[in-house]
Amino acid sequence: MILETERLYLREMNQEDFPSLCKILQDKDVMYAYEHAFDDAEAQGWLDKQFMRYRQYGFGLWAVILKETGEMIGQCGLTMQDCNNKQVLEVGYLFQKAFWHKGYASEAAIACKKYAFEVLHADEVFSIIRDTNIASQNVAKRNGMTITDRFIKHYYGVDMPHLVFSIKRS
Repeated sequence: MILETERLYLREMNQEDFPSLCKILQDKDVMYAYEHAFDDAEAQGWLDKQFMRYRQYGFGLWAVILKETGEMIGQCGLTMQDCNNKQVLEVGYLFQKAFWHKGYASEAAIACKKYAFEVLHADEVFSIIRDTNIASQNVAKRNGMTITDRFIKHYYGVDMPHLVFSIKRS
């Protein structure tokens, strides 16, 4: 276990989490900001990327486990992301649709921000969110973040406007 909150704990994902991860990445409603749901190969690539991040940085997107049931309900964690041609530390999150609007994303994201400041000694933490993803923007706001920039990501041949939220360590 890496982090624990009132209702959740976060740990590194492993290969056994693949079916739970697919419930997230293969749901077109969950993945609307990416313009497509992933197939099995893309989902495995996503999982493999987290394994690489764990080795390279010591962090990545972690499995979010609901304490009450032991079920993996989402992923949340810290990743290095390109933002206007510089690398930034991002709090990212994706949850199964059945667990939306229950405060889990905010609870996990706040814990990850705290980890970034207290354990990694980051000076600033970001969340890069598609301009149409209001729910994720609200999570960033509940995490104390404000919009500090905007840019266009090019993904799957689509220009996607993104908002850059951030918060500095106080």
